[in-house]
Amino acid sequence: MPHHLSRWTGLAGSVLLAVAAYLGGALPDGELRPTPVSIWQGPHGPLIIASWLVGTGLMAWAWWSLRERVPSARWALVTAGLWLLPLLVAPPLGSRDVYAYSCQGASYAAGINPYEQGVSALPCPWLDTISYIWRDTPAPYGPLFVMISGAIVGATGSLYASMALFRLVAVAGVVLTAACLPVLARRCGVPVGRALWLALASPLVGVHLVSGAHNDALMVGLLIAGLAVVAARPGRFWPLLAGGVLLGLAGGVKVTALVVVPFAALAAMSGQYSIKRLLRDGGPVAGGALAAVVGATLAAGLDFGWIAGLEQGGLVIAWTSPSTAVGQTVGYVAALFGAHVDALPVTRAIGVLVLAVLLVWLWWRARTRDPLWHAGLALAATVALAPLFHPWYWVWPLAVLAATAHRTGWFSLVALVSSFLVLADGTGLARYSKMPGAPLMTLLVIVVAVRLVRSARAARRPAPAD
Repeated sequence: MPHHLSRWTGLAGSVLLAVAAYLGGALPDGELRPTPVSIWQGPHGPLIIASWLVGTGLMAWAWWSLRERVPSARWALVTAGLWLLPLLVAPPLGSRDVYAYSCQGASYAAGINPYEQGVSALPCPWLDTISYIWRDTPAPYGPLFVMISGAIVGATGSLYASMALFRLVAVAGVVLTAACLPVLARRCGVPVGRALWLALASPLVGVHLVSGAHNDALMVGLLIAGLAVVAARPGRFWPLLAGGVLLGLAGGVKVTALVVVPFAALAAMSGQYSIKRLLRDGGPVAGGALAAVVGATLAAGLDFGWIAGLEQGGLVIAWTSPSTAVGQTVGYVAALFGAHVDALPVTRAIGVLVLAVLLVWLWWRARTRDPLWHAGLALAATVALAPLFHPWYWVWPLAVLAATAHRTGWFSLVALVSSFLVLADGTGLARYSKMPGAPLMTLLVIVVAVRLVRSARAARRPAPAD
């Protein structure tokens, strides 16, 4: 497809998604427990689903078709910005999280610790907008975002005004990513235009970061900024300290951002790896990140309960998480023999254990290879092996890998498929496709595991003698 045709095709898709948002997006007065059938049978149901499906398809097709042949960095920025405009003024799409942000901000502004009590403790004046499952759970976000939420709600006192400001914060995160990504791409020898296109024009960005106003946008912006500063100034104490602070602030939004800090410490070294250089150059990065996280926690007047809040992800059971899919499949197989087996706790625990081992292995491997690319792989592993997968989580590794990876197919494909997993109002299709979703995901896990084992064995074989 010619690039000018891709631009207008994607824009048409964005407009259709905005139509879907107005007719049946994640509206404040929308149904909290809809199903695909109830959406179809409701007002404008067929039009809502058709607009969402065709709009997502057009955006995804245009984005995918140009991933390896973007005309220029300027063209990528202009086109991505054009695609975001309709979604910038549309109601929320794909999630009701922005309402949870508002209620958590109201709790914090009222002096309630959101890590100890759910939003129903206020009670939040907009409690009816939040899904039932999240009303009595503590906030899973970092102290920096809790302070931002409290400031926004305290300044506005209005749900709609708060939503608008949360969206502006998300846009600021996207702009920060756009400004800093070229530095990272040049450092890794990746075409800047391609990196910007992959990271900014994906439907995940328009639907979930901009329209959905997810705080992942701010997290990714700070994360890319921190990595860019570190990559641009290896061996320089003050820039490395500043880069570490930015990474720590990203962790202050969502703690998972801290996964990249050990890799950033490797990237900070000037020269080959050595313990001395790692302590000298990586120390400021790690120290800056730690200081930022602790400083944000103390400034918020809170404790480290936000780390325990991460466990709330286990409340959602969806086959889009590989470890969850394996547990579901084990239960289905056991049911064929008349047994009831709840394997989820075991398979999820194994997933976390595998993740811990994999992160250590990736860091060890990164000592003699590109640590920034390995940081992207670490984020991808974190998202894949966590007990819960939401489509917008894939934006984390997508942004880093877009600027550091030379092969783009696999992570772009995940982003492409993830764009179709959530309907306009936030209804997750994985909930209604456990069969065959879980067995198919389990099969994919087996195939990937076998290929990785074979690749590892092949790498150990000695090269044939001449």
